[in-house]
Amino acid sequence: MNETAAPSNEETNKNGSSDLEKNTTFETLLEVHNISLSFGGVHALDEVSFDIRKGEIRAIIGPNGAGKSSMLNVINGFYHPQKGSITYKGNERKKMSPQVAASQGIARTFQNIALFRGMTTLDNIMTGRNLKMKKGIFWQMLHWGPARNEEIHHREIAEHVIDFLEIEPIRKTPVGRLPYGLQKRVELGRALAAQPDLLLLDEPMAGMNVEEKEDMCRFIIDVNEEFGTTIALIEHDMGVVMDLSDRVVVLNYGKKIADGTPDFVRADQGVVDAYLGVSEK
Repeated sequence: MNETAAPSNEETNKNGSSDLEKNTTFETLLEVHNISLSFGGVHALDEVSFDIRKGEIRAIIGPNGAGKSSMLNVINGFYHPQKGSITYKGNERKKMSPQVAASQGIARTFQNIALFRGMTTLDNIMTGRNLKMKKGIFWQMLHWGPARNEEIHHREIAEHVIDFLEIEPIRKTPVGRLPYGLQKRVELGRALAAQPDLLLLDEPMAGMNVEEKEDMCRFIIDVNEEFGTTIALIEHDMGVVMDLSDRVVVLNYGKKIADGTPDFVRADQGVVDAYLGVSEK
């Protein structure tokens, strides 16, 4: 059974009122508890705890080297922490492979684009359906009967994602020929094709121009609102973070230094000093 979690007294919503005043409870989709991760003598994460609520956009921010990508890697099983646990959909786990995480509804995009450059946009997005395919390699080679029906079903989903992301004109184009911003959109499409419950986005707007960022922001909001997908994202553009996010957790040198609504985090002096820069007086 999923847990419920009430917001802390320190949190305020985007209108400045206390969430507690609304007497609202939230369904927790994922919770990380006292996660510690080290590589040799380097402490990437140091007893970090926070939760992700179902249906929200949850931002993870911090300076370079703060441990943000390491945290996403822990959540989807690329890294196994030396200490702590993760509770996902009410089930606690200490270790899980990326394949198992994907099969349980966790999808991921990467800071550095990880597409098959020689394959078309459609074929790349179809790879997001791999874990959903039930028929064995024998039936797939025959391309007949149940295997053909299954492929038609998965292709319909991939085509829906292509329409949603407005990339129909490039569906047959090898992604290696696409400009950077469209490659990032294709990578988002591949993750969406898996129909995830939790979507992890590692700097989805890194390297984009203003127009590309605006498009990506729009798609992230639409994914959250139209598909009901819970999103956890890492992003350095503070304007984007503050506009998109329901809540923000801040890491610095592997430690959590703040956690709350965008307004709360923006006003936290520790965050200002460590990351946002000291404002002029």
